[in-house]
Amino acid sequence: MPRASQRRSPAAQRHADTVRFILFEARPAGLAFNQLVRSSELSAHQARSGLACLRDTIAEHGWPPLIWTRADGYKFCSDPTELQAYEVAVIREKLTEIRRFITGVVAPHAALQPKGRWIRHLNTQLNSVESTLDVIADYIDA
Repeated sequence: MPRASQRRSPAAQRHADTVRFILFEARPAGLAFNQLVRSSELSAHQARSGLACLRDTIAEHGWPPLIWTRADGYKFCSDPTELQAYEVAVIREKLTEIRRFITGVVAPHAALQPKGRWIRHLNTQLNSVESTLDVIADYIDA
């Protein structure tokens, strides 16, 4: 079962409905974030809140995923090839983020406290996550 956001307020739900309506009007084309803000007449913060809530709602209802691409912006998508390309891009982004966190924060912490129980546990878990994401990214390239 998908996890829903803990911070889904009634206002966020209204913003999500507005964003969904605007994106349905733009279909099949997508909208860049600034276009979405302008079209919806929401503030940038409200549009981000609406997008986050909309992703939770999509998961709950089994609707087509909402993706973002540089070329098209935000749009609903059911094309398997396009979805896979988006998933690969997100996986690679997270892999880079985790690697930078490990090398920039966790490794220096481990050097300061090599026998610390917490840092050993964190290092083990993050290396596992990194390895898993790396396998997924490599699988896609094969």
